[in-house]
Amino acid sequence: MKKITRITTQQKNASRYNIFLDDGNGEAFAFGVDEAVLIEFRLRKGLELNEETIKKITQKEKLYQFYTQCIHFLSYRMRTKKEIYNYLMKKEVEPEYIEKIIERLTKEKLLNDKEFAEMFVRTRMNTSSKGPKLIEQELREKGVSAVIIADVIPIYTYEEQYDKAYKFTEKKLRQSSKHAFRKRMEQLQVNLMQKGFSRDVVKDVASEFFGERDADEEWNALVYQGEKLVRRHGAKFTGYELRNKIKEGLYRKGFSFDLIERFIEEQLEQD
Repeated sequence: MKKITRITTQQKNASRYNIFLDDGNGEAFAFGVDEAVLIEFRLRKGLELNEETIKKITQKEKLYQFYTQCIHFLSYRMRTKKEIYNYLMKKEVEPEYIEKIIERLTKEKLLNDKEFAEMFVRTRMNTSSKGPKLIEQELREKGVSAVIIADVIPIYTYEEQYDKAYKFTEKKLRQSSKHAFRKRMEQLQVNLMQKGFSRDVVKDVASEFFGERDADEEWNALVYQGEKLVRRHGAKFTGYELRNKIKEGLYRKGFSFDLIERFIEEQLEQD
């Protein structure tokens, strides 16, 4: 048996204490404990401890230290159970402690994957241009279960998706471009799919803009591309061959047959 001879407050942390023991060969520092552990085991001067009790105290102290580190980690933002698990694994915490810490944090409602996922979806909706499929992927990477993901993704409604995808497309189309409208829309649809929007939303947004496209802007883009092709091929080809080269080039760039024929008639009629 060892007797507690002194308990002193640590200089750098008033809620932590140094425990000194005497095993019959003189007093010596034994271990430090948090105030919560001190109270739980009713540690006081004169109390005798056997080896088994000392082991329980030191284990409890380690567990409490890891727990308080998790509290600090959670103070910055909500986390998933997997994130807490990975955090403790990096600190080389024993698996048995990790399980107990996660269980305690869950009971205290400091860990809740459902609440985390709901908040995560809303935050991504409000602060990013990402669609639901990318958000689903992020949630999976954070260890959220498929069941929870299926419950929370509907928060991102069709209307919300459409509005965000429409604004993204509108902004991009306002930027000056010398490319065919169809080509630009094809690329924008690819971009929206990459951002995680559903096919239905992408299709509906695209159809809206196809109905609103600016005919003058499209014609100006075609003239720009057509004149480039004339300069490129005009030195080698004339007449029918040149017309075919221009037609092929403009069609590959996404322009309609009607506009291509108009350009040929207006710009190459001298041939």
